[in-house]
Amino acid sequence: MIAVNEKNMGNLVAIVGRPNVGKSTLFNRLTKTRQAIVNEQAGTTRDRQYGKSEWQGKEFSVVDTGGWVVNSDDIFEEEIRKQVILAMDEADVILFMVDIMNGVTDLDMDVAAILRRSKTPVIVVANKTDNNDLQYNAAEFYSLGLGDPYCISALSGSGTGDLLDLILSKFRKEADEDLDEDIPRFAVVGRPNAGKSSIINAFIGEERNIVTEIAGTTRDSIYTRYDKFGFDFYLVDTAGIRKKNKVNEDLEYYSVIRSIRAIENSDVCILMLDATRGIEGQDLNIFSLIQRNQKGLVVVVNKWDLVEDKTDKVIKHYEEAIRNRFAPFTDFPIIFASALTKQRIFKVLECAKEVYQARTMRISTARLNEAMLPLIEAYPPPSNKGKYIKIKYVTQLPNTQIPSFVFFANLPQYVKEPYKRFLENKIRERWNLSGTPINIFIRQK
Repeated sequence: MIAVNEKNMGNLVAIVGRPNVGKSTLFNRLTKTRQAIVNEQAGTTRDRQYGKSEWQGKEFSVVDTGGWVVNSDDIFEEEIRKQVILAMDEADVILFMVDIMNGVTDLDMDVAAILRRSKTPVIVVANKTDNNDLQYNAAEFYSLGLGDPYCISALSGSGTGDLLDLILSKFRKEADEDLDEDIPRFAVVGRPNAGKSSIINAFIGEERNIVTEIAGTTRDSIYTRYDKFGFDFYLVDTAGIRKKNKVNEDLEYYSVIRSIRAIENSDVCILMLDATRGIEGQDLNIFSLIQRNQKGLVVVVNKWDLVEDKTDKVIKHYEEAIRNRFAPFTDFPIIFASALTKQRIFKVLECAKEVYQARTMRISTARLNEAMLPLIEAYPPPSNKGKYIKIKYVTQLPNTQIPSFVFFANLPQYVKEPYKRFLENKIRERWNLSGTPINIFIRQK
């Protein structure tokens, strides 16, 4: 659990190609999960396809673009083109998947024509090469003009090790950033037009980011150092100006891909919600990205100045709704603010700072045992198959990315999730760890 290269820019690999060539199967193989729904029907990937892969000690993110295609033939091709263009902008390596059984199709040719203009390295992956005889068919993919096709079978996994070696060799060398390692990094994330740039301008007090009304005018991660009023941190804004011709693209997909970088490069995420819109699917997607990357969280309900009824009852109702949607992780600060009127802006920064401190909190072993052992004694883990579980000792692990606690027990395998949650809640009640995820491990003593 030790944070290695915590601050490095994560590399992003995008998988593109027409439907049913096996993008989701490869995604599952690379991320070692069954996240994507694999189905015979074209266009069944709907989940937000984002996962982490690790090879030879290097971690990188993988995005399967198939999930965003709207299902109808004419839109279909258009959508695939958009995704390919977006992948060219965002990814560090593109895997262009083709199907060796079907050979080269018109749509493959279309995609290849776009990819040939790309500055991003492209690898042609000829999937469904389930036996050696099929490899001879791969020669026709040279006509795509993107170099050597790589034969794999995503289903059986043959050839994927060599493919991973090739992917790693294509990553750009990490540029050393001139950023101070010890200073916290806060990322402002949220869906388009939730007010991300406006809040950053309110913090900084100058129009550093160009704020316009067009959703998605921001591009690229910008770090802004903020050092006044007793705060010192970097703001990671996925900001900058977007190329004009892309303003109309699929913004949902865009904002998720965009957020990946900002979230991976931060310590605490300030998630902006729009008070006038409530919680939407996209907010949940970004929330789950924050969760999966184990980052601190502050939720800001922006545009609070536009809400007419601001009674305590409404606020309470709002808070409950947010926590219910984000459960089981519910211990995070929620602030009702307005970037426009600058209402509670500093409160946001204060909270982010507190969450960062909570992330790095150290609790001495003596204090932990003093608080937790009597509780465990009063509410022991439920016995399993007549065996009683005894937890004898607890300590916090050193040098971890987020607070991580180890409970030593005689039969750790029998301690189930609900009890772990109970332990987590008790730690949270006793120490202020609001906004930060924590890990609970049960080990053999």
